[in-house]
Amino acid sequence: MSAESPVPEIRSRGQRWVAPLRRLVATWWFRQSPSRQDRLATLGPLISVLLFLAAIISAFWYLRNEEIERETESVKRDTEIAQQQIRLRLIENQEQLVRIAREVVTRQIDAHEFSAQAQAFARERPELTHVTWLSAKRERRSSVGAAGFQADGLMSADGGDPSMPMANQSNAAAIAFEAAKERRQPVYSPPFSDANGTTVFQLHIPLIDRGGFAGVLIAEYTVESLLRYYVPSEVATRHSIAVLDARDQVVSSTVTPMPGQVLRRASLLHDVPLAPALNGLVLRGQGWRTSIGLINNALFWLVLALAGMTVWMLLGTWRHMRRRTQIQNALTLETNFRRAMENSMLTGMRAMDMDTRITYVNPAFCAMTGFSEADLVGRTPPYPFWPNDRREENARLLQQELQGRSPSGGVEVKIQRKDGSAFDARVYVSPLVDTKGKQTGWMTSMTNITEAKRVRDQLSASHERFTTVLEGLDAAVSVLSVQPPELLFANRSYRLWFGADPAGHALLAGGQLVGTTSRRGGLDDGADEVDDYSGLPAEALTDVGSDPREVYVESLAMWFDVRARYLQWTDGRLAQMLIATDITMRRHAEAQAALQAEKAQVTSRLMTMGEMASSVAHELNQPLTAITNYCNGMVSRVRSDSIDKDALMAALTKTAKQAERAGQIIHRIRNFVKRSEPQRQPAHAADIVEDAVELAGIELRRRTVAIHTYVAQRLPQLMVDPILIEQVLMNLLKNAAEAIDNASLPTSRRHIELRVVPKHSAELGGQIEFSVTDMGPGLPDEVLARMYEAFFSTKADGLGIGLGLCRSIVESHQGRIKAENLYNGSLVVGCRFAFTIPVTITSEHLRQEASQGILGSAQRTEPTAP
Repeated sequence: MSAESPVPEIRSRGQRWVAPLRRLVATWWFRQSPSRQDRLATLGPLISVLLFLAAIISAFWYLRNEEIERETESVKRDTEIAQQQIRLRLIENQEQLVRIAREVVTRQIDAHEFSAQAQAFARERPELTHVTWLSAKRERRSSVGAAGFQADGLMSADGGDPSMPMANQSNAAAIAFEAAKERRQPVYSPPFSDANGTTVFQLHIPLIDRGGFAGVLIAEYTVESLLRYYVPSEVATRHSIAVLDARDQVVSSTVTPMPGQVLRRASLLHDVPLAPALNGLVLRGQGWRTSIGLINNALFWLVLALAGMTVWMLLGTWRHMRRRTQIQNALTLETNFRRAMENSMLTGMRAMDMDTRITYVNPAFCAMTGFSEADLVGRTPPYPFWPNDRREENARLLQQELQGRSPSGGVEVKIQRKDGSAFDARVYVSPLVDTKGKQTGWMTSMTNITEAKRVRDQLSASHERFTTVLEGLDAAVSVLSVQPPELLFANRSYRLWFGADPAGHALLAGGQLVGTTSRRGGLDDGADEVDDYSGLPAEALTDVGSDPREVYVESLAMWFDVRARYLQWTDGRLAQMLIATDITMRRHAEAQAALQAEKAQVTSRLMTMGEMASSVAHELNQPLTAITNYCNGMVSRVRSDSIDKDALMAALTKTAKQAERAGQIIHRIRNFVKRSEPQRQPAHAADIVEDAVELAGIELRRRTVAIHTYVAQRLPQLMVDPILIEQVLMNLLKNAAEAIDNASLPTSRRHIELRVVPKHSAELGGQIEFSVTDMGPGLPDEVLARMYEAFFSTKADGLGIGLGLCRSIVESHQGRIKAENLYNGSLVVGCRFAFTIPVTITSEHLRQEASQGILGSAQRTEPTAP
């Protein structure tokens, strides 16, 4: 077998896999639109630059993280080396002290020999402050200082040395002493400050003699010496090693800061316990990153700046290409739009060059003339659509248009179709200018106005017929232009009453001619003439009609109902049209009706007082009888000379009060029935209710009907005629009393409630509501439907004008009146009449009414026993 290389086979296999993928990508690429291909071609470099930038940032980030991991590993390794060195030293010392403790317990050595061995032990260990032998009773047997000499001042029993485990104390030495005594094992004490303020901790070796506790050997270490002598110098050179207490406070460190300077917190930390002590002290290794951060790397910023500049340039190129694509699309859209508009519009368009040769015609022009585009493009005057008998005239009009002397409204010409028929057309000509501002030809638009002329002729005939109709109207119709004020039309009735003078129109419109006032409110002086209606759309004005007004013309002694609206006159000017109808007879009839209504009010009051005559006589009889009795009594006592001055004054006072009471009754009746013109004046609801109840009380007492009144406090003033409102209340109260009396109701239902409260609604606004509620038999449905009809009454002797008059009075005050039956289930238990008078109700009134309804603070008039 030949040893052929497998490379060609692998290459051919790769091509077989890649070829379909390439064909798929090529197919997808050519399916995209050119603008999308441009956009994708621009986004490709942008994406590659962004990927390159992401790769550079990732590489920087990876190298930085790898270096941080190396430094962290170095800090961890050095911290564990320092821990191991200190651990080995502490274990070695502990073993030596255990040997010495064994010799002490077996009494192989006494206190003197213990001092010798402790001196030799301490001299070789600079980390120790002292080695002490205490008995079980905490008595010092021997103590050797750090220099290896006997220290009699150490571990004194006077309580001043914190290194002495005193009884009944909870210091660190005492805690370790008790722990060694209980556990019978070596115990390390928590760190504490000795008498010199140095942070130390103790190792307590228990002395066990024949199973009993015989004392302890205490070896006291300084934390600072442990770090100084047993942390290797190469470790201290590379990293800072510190010892921290349980509160995470630095007890000692291999790095001493300058006075007044605070060390910067290390970024790399590793903590291990201070073994084998395990007394809350922690050995911490601290390291700082020496490498430059990713943000502070100049190379990183250089790469980032170059990548940003490349991205910015690619984005600018992409935006430029997108703007070009948008402009091309807009141009294509505008071209298609114009072509579609020209092809769909009914106006014929024709373009000519500077030699008046036709260069373009739209389909509407061809359809209008009957000639095809091939028949017209390239032709010069005379054009085939010019009639033979009008060629010279059309040629003259064409030259006039090309010279710019054609009117702004276009030129009317006669056009002949290909089939020989003719029509009227209006032609507009405007110059064609290229991008450099140079004229290249003319554009002509042509509109068929044959139908428009026919319609205009018909409108003229219709206008003539309409004018004939207006001339026959009995109402005055006039049209006055706004600027300048000119009477454009006046029918026969207007001319009959006002002649041809526009002042009559101004008189009907409100006093001045339309458009003759300037913005300063004075008459135009010619120099400061201002068009008040400039800028206003005539179409909007013509669609708006004003409300009718009634105007009195003193010179004619006539009343007119005037209706005005703005319209656009035939010549385009804005004008005002007035239609004034003679309503003099109607006004006279209304005046007579008002006079009759006033008489009906007086008649109603007289009828009311006539019906109440017996009650009034009975009411007056009481004070008159009292006056007679008082006078007779005084005469008798004066004759018998049995009355003194005080008794006489008391009797005269009572007589005067009874006379005043009779006078008040007569005064109220006189004010109620006297005839007077309606006079609107400010009035209070409480005063009106008081007068009405005083008068109606006579009739109510006669019919043994009680009345309850409720008037809300602080109601706003009413602008009403008090007598008329009092008349309405009198009629409602009298009707309620009659209904109760005629129904022979029991005493529990013989009462009427009169309430006056404020109301407010979104539709009617603020109102004061007067309501009269009785517990009578109610009203039938047919009576409710017809109660306000004139001369309709349910009484045998009634005239049927009471409730109708009440309704007229209330509505003349812009109020409303309504009646409704009260039901208990399906049973009628009473009737309620209510009417409202509009006022200005504030939120304060409504809040006060709500509080008064709860607290019962409104004015109430309780009835007397009937």
